[in-house]
This record gives sequence, C-alpha cells and structure tokens, in this order.
Amino acid sequence: MIEGILAGMRVVEASAFVAAPLGGMTLAQMGADVIRIDPLGGGLDHRRWPVTADNTSLFWCGLNKCKRSVALDLASGEGRELAMALITAPGEDAGLFLTNFPPRGWLDPDALRQRRPDLIQLTLQGDRHGGSAVDYTANARIGMPFITGDPDATEPVNHVLPAWDLIAGQLVATGLLAAERHRRRTGEGQHVRLALQDVALAALGNLGFIAEARAGQVRERHGNELFGAFGRDFVCADGERVMVVGLTGKQWRSICDALAIGPAVDALGARLGLDLRREGDRFRARRELAELVRPWIAARPMSEVAQVFDQHGVCWSRYQTLAQLVNDDPECSAANPLFREFDQAGVGPVLAPGTPLTFQASLRVPAGPAPLLGQHTEEVLHELLGIDQAAFGKLIERGLVLGLAS
Repeated sequence: MIEGILAGMRVVEASAFVAAPLGGMTLAQMGADVIRIDPLGGGLDHRRWPVTADNTSLFWCGLNKCKRSVALDLASGEGRELAMALITAPGEDAGLFLTNFPPRGWLDPDALRQRRPDLIQLTLQGDRHGGSAVDYTANARIGMPFITGDPDATEPVNHVLPAWDLIAGQLVATGLLAAERHRRRTGEGQHVRLALQDVALAALGNLGFIAEARAGQVRERHGNELFGAFGRDFVCADGERVMVVGLTGKQWRSICDALAIGPAVDALGARLGLDLRREGDRFRARRELAELVRPWIAARPMSEVAQVFDQHGVCWSRYQTLAQLVNDDPECSAANPLFREFDQAGVGPVLAPGTPLTFQASLRVPAGPAPLLGQHTEEVLHELLGIDQAAFGKLIERGLVLGLAS
C-alpha cells in the first residue's frame, strides 16, 4: 500500500454536495484518513444525479473516493454523542473536522472544543452571514451570467461547471492544512470559516473584474473569443472545430509562422494603427485577425491542421464531446498516471482520477473507490472509541448505527 504525503493525518467530515466533500477527498487522495459521517439513510447528496439505472449516485461515488464511511442515527442524542466522540477522538495528527452544515448542536465548535481544546474545525457556509448559497446563486449575484454567452444575448447564461464550489473545495483543504500547521507551532486549535460567496467575490477581485467595474468599464459578452488577446474557435474543412489561442507573444508568433501570415499581420497592424505584438491590440483587431486565420483552417482537415500546429508549437485544442474524451483520448485513460480503473460497489468498472499533484518525496496514491454507506462504522468505532464487537452489535440492535451486516 502506497502512503501519501499526508499519511497519519485523520480528518472527520460531515458534509454534502460539492465543496466540502471535495475538500475532504483532496486530503484523502494525498493519504489522509478521512472519515465521513452520515445519517443512517445517507446524507443530502447520497442520491445526487448523475445516477446509475438502480439509483446509485455517480456524483457521490466521485466525491468520496478513498474515504471511510460511518453511518449513525444523527436524529438521536446517542448517535450525535458518538459523532462528537469521533470528531474529538485523541491523536496527535487528529482533531481535524470539516463540515458545511450550520455550526450548531453537535456541530457547535465551542461544544466540540470543550471536549478537545486543540480541535480544528472548518465550516463552509453559503455567505459570510451564515445564509444559504450554492454555486448557481453565487454566480448570479456576482454578475458572471451577464458576460457569458453569445454577444447578442440579453438574458443571463449560467455556466454548467461549478467553479466556485471547485475553488472552495481546494480552499477547504488549504485552510485545514494551514490551521494544522499553526497548531503544530502553537498547540492552538481554532474555528475556521469559509463562505462560498466570498470565494466567488475574491476570485472576481483577483482577476480584475471588480477594478474594471469600479473604473466604469463594462465587460461585454464575447462568445467563444478570448478576452484581452487573440483566441477563438474555427471550423476545419471536415467540420471539426478547434480552439486557437495567441495569448503570449510566443503563442502569437507560432500562429503566424504556422499559417505564414506574418506579412499580412504586419500590413493589418499598419492599416489599423495597432501594434499586434501587444495582446491588447490583438484583441482590438480580433475580428480582422480571425479573417486571416479562418481561410487557412477552413481549407484543411483537422488532421492536417493538427500536424502543422503541433510542428510549430501552436497553443490549440480540438473541441470534443465528453464521449469522445472518454472513448478516444489517451489522456483520459489508465495510460495517464492520474487515472486508475477499479470496480466501484454499486456501479461496476469505473475509470477514476486520483490527485493531480505529483510529489517528489511521495508516490502518487492510486485512486480508490468510494465506500458503501456505513462500510467502516464498526471498524472506526472500534479503532477510535474502543467499541468491541459485542457492544457494536447492541448499537445495531438499537438502530443507532449502520454496519455492513445491518
């Protein structure tokens, strides 16, 4: 068994949907022992789409790989007591807890730290006031749907990728690791808060959107065009579509060399009074530049375009469907060390990614399956709380826990 760089660390998780489970899985795929606590029938996301024909959630399986699962009767006081005992169980590299549920009741950080003063709890919230928010509502509030889509569109266009959830998931992992480092130096635990809406706002500010709006500049919709430089999609002679990008000077020179349009580009720059070596000027002249690029691509099949582009180091990609990615692209296969094929309980054979990080000091932990709900309840209660087989059997009889034989 390969030990990841976080081997020995123990994290308890009570979560649902994307960001918090992703944060836990990020740590698990680096070797941490991540124990997910759920109610007996499964959490809010236990049947989240997409699902198999028999209603097994591919979503849940995808975001809980490499974790251990404990299922408890969280509606009862005794079940909640077991959960709190697991969260605060002793261990030098333990006492780490993440959740995206309201921090009250058995999730109250003050109550938990009375049991373990050095506990680190990270609570992910919708907004900084503790209100509810999801990626779609955060995205709507910050204005992104009004700069996404076709330039002629007037209605908002939602993005299907939950960007803020994905960023928040990584910040969950980062926040726990930062707080754990602080605890190693000082012995202090703490309650760390993170708001999904603040994640979106921070990204907006970091990328210059807020400064742009405060300066009175209105960001328009640009369809498939790259904002601020040259980049857009083109159609090849065989109907295949490619994305071509000239963001940096080197990328732009590669396009000009591949298509032999250097003299035409120089003439265009002189005519427009623009220095097309500058990315901003390339954006201003994007439509005229596209008319120099379009005919060359339109006259050739994608295979020839690919050969010439690769020969000259052009930054480009073919547009392909998810089915084409999965069935035809070697990067999305076991040929890529990121991926591993295994049998996922309730699903069957799957191709699943591990961590994208490659550490020189540690081998990559192979992707592992998500647990069955409650698969590790008996194992974890014995390891952390000393509950033996007989005592566990009585817990099952009383309906307080879910085990594999339940």
